[in-house]
Amino acid sequence: MVFRIQKSALRPHLSGLAHPRQILGPGPARLGLLREEQNSLLAHEPCQRANLSSQRLLPRTPRRHLRHLPQIRRHQNHPKPRQRRRPLHRARQRALPRHLRDPLVRPPQRRRSPLRLDHHHHQHRQYRRRWRRRQQRPPIPWPAALRPGPRLGHPRAQTTPSPPVKAGSGYPSSSRVRLRPSHVFAALAATLVAGGEASATDRDPDFSREILPILSDNCFHCHGPDASHRKAKLRLDEEPDAKAPRQGYFIIKPGDSAESELINRINSSFDDELMPPADSNKRLSPHQKDLLTRWVASGARWGRHWSFTPLTRPEVSSDGRSSTAGHPVDAFVRQHLAAVRLAPAAEASRSALIRRVTLDLTGLPPTPAEVAEFLADREAGAFERVVDRLLASPAYGERMAWDWLELARYADTNGYRGDLTRTMWPWRDWVVKAFNENLAYDRFTLWQLAGDLLPHATTEQILATAFLRNHAINGEAGRIAEENRIDYVLDMTETTSTAWLGLTLGCARCHDHKFDPVTQRDYYAFSAFFNRTPVDGSGGDPQTKPVLDLSTTAQRAELAACEDRLAPLQAAVDELELAVFPRPPGEPASKSPAALGFNGEILGALDKAAHTRSAEKLLALAEAIEGAQPAYAAAVRRLHAAVAARDKLLGAMVRVMIMADAPKPRPAHVLDRGLYNRPLAEVAPGVPVFLPGLSSGAPANRLDLARWLFSAENPLTARVTVNRIWQMFFGVGLVKTVEDFGVQSEVPLHADLLDWLAADFRDSGWDMKHLVRTIVTSATYRQDNRLTPELLDRDPENRHLARGPRFRLPSWMIRDQALAASGLLVRTMGGPGVFPYQPPGIWEESSFGKLHYQADTGESLYRRSLYTFWRRSVGPTVFFDTPARFVCSVKPTRTNIPLHALATLNDPTYVEAARVLAGHALAAGTLPGDRLHFVFQRLLSRSPSAAEASILLAGLARHEAAFAASPEDARALLNVGDWRAALSTDPAEHAAWAMLCLAVLNLDETLTKS
Repeated sequence: MVFRIQKSALRPHLSGLAHPRQILGPGPARLGLLREEQNSLLAHEPCQRANLSSQRLLPRTPRRHLRHLPQIRRHQNHPKPRQRRRPLHRARQRALPRHLRDPLVRPPQRRRSPLRLDHHHHQHRQYRRRWRRRQQRPPIPWPAALRPGPRLGHPRAQTTPSPPVKAGSGYPSSSRVRLRPSHVFAALAATLVAGGEASATDRDPDFSREILPILSDNCFHCHGPDASHRKAKLRLDEEPDAKAPRQGYFIIKPGDSAESELINRINSSFDDELMPPADSNKRLSPHQKDLLTRWVASGARWGRHWSFTPLTRPEVSSDGRSSTAGHPVDAFVRQHLAAVRLAPAAEASRSALIRRVTLDLTGLPPTPAEVAEFLADREAGAFERVVDRLLASPAYGERMAWDWLELARYADTNGYRGDLTRTMWPWRDWVVKAFNENLAYDRFTLWQLAGDLLPHATTEQILATAFLRNHAINGEAGRIAEENRIDYVLDMTETTSTAWLGLTLGCARCHDHKFDPVTQRDYYAFSAFFNRTPVDGSGGDPQTKPVLDLSTTAQRAELAACEDRLAPLQAAVDELELAVFPRPPGEPASKSPAALGFNGEILGALDKAAHTRSAEKLLALAEAIEGAQPAYAAAVRRLHAAVAARDKLLGAMVRVMIMADAPKPRPAHVLDRGLYNRPLAEVAPGVPVFLPGLSSGAPANRLDLARWLFSAENPLTARVTVNRIWQMFFGVGLVKTVEDFGVQSEVPLHADLLDWLAADFRDSGWDMKHLVRTIVTSATYRQDNRLTPELLDRDPENRHLARGPRFRLPSWMIRDQALAASGLLVRTMGGPGVFPYQPPGIWEESSFGKLHYQADTGESLYRRSLYTFWRRSVGPTVFFDTPARFVCSVKPTRTNIPLHALATLNDPTYVEAARVLAGHALAAGTLPGDRLHFVFQRLLSRSPSAAEASILLAGLARHEAAFAASPEDARALLNVGDWRAALSTDPAEHAAWAMLCLAVLNLDETLTKS
């Protein structure tokens, strides 16, 4: 029987023996004393004497090294234990191979590929022959304290008997055994660890939550689903492959960890046998090795990944229901806290609660009147009534829409170098409307994925499919239309899989997934749902077909009348063109283009019908030929006026890119390495085979896919959605890897809570407001979020939920908060994107001078951040930690760097908000304390403490003195921004209060949901 343990476990325990490196020096000069040390060791331990006396401890010197130092061979062939030789010169020491300088280092061997187990079968047979030869020698009794168990050194090694061994197998029995030379260290280590470490837990490891993550992180890269990169023809992600016999040995032998090559490899002390390989930079911890060993010894029971198991509603503990909270969420959380010996925090103050929940549900701070009303309401259910009022607010839909826009990669431009402007804001407004009307999440999904395929689809349902057309559009020169079209289809595929399944399907675009059971064929079968659209990949126009015309009946009638007025004007221009230019289109009658005032661009312009040209181009054409043909120029000018009226009308008529299926389905293929021009096998629309299949027997379409996502058999949609909503309110999901629920995902600490919320969400009819209300009315959400030393040490990220949520507000919410607190916020909803303040030159630099940013004026400057015009090539500079919206993004990025403070202290948005808020504070009272109280109530929903008031008022006095000495600085500060209001009679006082308000706007408490 083979036992393995690290050599390093022996060396510190050579009681009273000098380390070989401390005796004489490197090389053969110390071999004699090493022999003495061996003899001393044999005398020290009988078991070592019995085993070492018949073994060769020192490595045999390879023949190819003997030529370097002939005296080494003579010394090894005729050792003289007590003879001291002069140490070799240092230069000669360095010239020797390392195994000759250090006898404890094995001779160099040929490097073998990792885990080529079939290749090692010959080596395995050599071991068996070696055991047979040694059995011919007198057997050596095994010491009773070291009888083999499941694994040498395992805590249960002394209590678990080893399995019987067949006679004649060549392996020793449990009573009479011989040790391999390389396992001398294991015997001594077992003696040293016996005793105090024998009390291990008897609980069998859970495969899904403890074993599978270890295998996935450390083994699946080479022995997982990806067949093209699989080594040794071994799969550890499938039970039959992992447990199958392999020419005389087992990778995993249930119930016998000693005979399982997996356990031997992870405990090997040799680099060429160790798994994971040394060059993989992966190392298993002792705890992970122990888990794997106990799992194999307990029977190696297999299971599915936790998120792929059917969704059931866990039972809520009676203790949780009988608690003071009486809330299912609190029942699961407090049961978990009791298991980890943590106590829940007390409830937060009422002022903190109303600010927290108002920011979470509307993205805006509460007004002082709303705070006062809540503080005065001492009846039961006061907080629940606040939640209901906020859910009914129009601002709720705007707040919920922001996260969905980032998921849907919404933007107002196409991206890439040209970055042409598109019209997608009607879809954004539909999302806000859907959240406010509490459209059931299954219908919300179905409309966006397949609203156009519904019977008698309405305009609203067709508009919802613009979700799929939010992808970037390549308009660069040299583009390949088919390559772009494939990219658009695959973008839809990966966005859908991330948003509803929480799977990283994109990893299977070029090859089978490295970790999840998703093949490349599965990936392209899923993409086939979106491959039937007639989307064009040419990218020449900002709005590529198919499009939805959202014009009204009156607009369409007016356009028809405008076209009627254009017809005679166009006829007049055509008649003049025939008279003046009798040559073919694009060729002037005169031989000299200069004589007629033509240039190359004008010749091309004449080839187009006049009514199809824009007003600007017609005017340029008229001016270019004014001197050559006055009559023609006058006709073009009249046409220009009519076309300008038409262009204005067309600008008011909205067209949005939508989804539609082509009359003839386009075939889909697996693409070799993801290349558009290398199609392989044709595939039909389908879902990953490891998930429940589609119910429809007919050829599936997007409507079947949308219904499958919400089928009772699909375990992912509800879990993924609930986890994302939880992240909105707690800063991190119950599963931290919110974008990945595959095998590489984090195992949830609160698995029962996640499943209960998911099942409750499903059973409620996919009611989003019900889910939100369930989370925010729990005592877990209402906890105080102050961090104690104990929690800082044991749970700094609040994963156990022993305190309330506390994290930095997103930048868009910080801006909206400043506008709302100052009274500048304009609550107008919907419409095209607006242009707030932005430093000059940003667009120009990114577009090589072709685009110029012009900030809005008036109310458009103060609209909510949701309605800000979003250019993909360079996003709004007032926001930070926001994605570029080229791809689906479901996990927020939170940073805290000096650039943030530079923005919130100097951007005109915040400086203007501070000076306007200061003006309101000056009007609120005459005493500094009353004014300071007003500022704190508007921003923090509380009154300042005595210490805060003292510090701020002292700073106010310094600022006022400075501005009094420099009136021009005061006037410059008060002129920042577009808002003009009556200033106070004392500009220095107003400017000083503006600086105080700017300081409060930048407090950590203001920028944090605290």
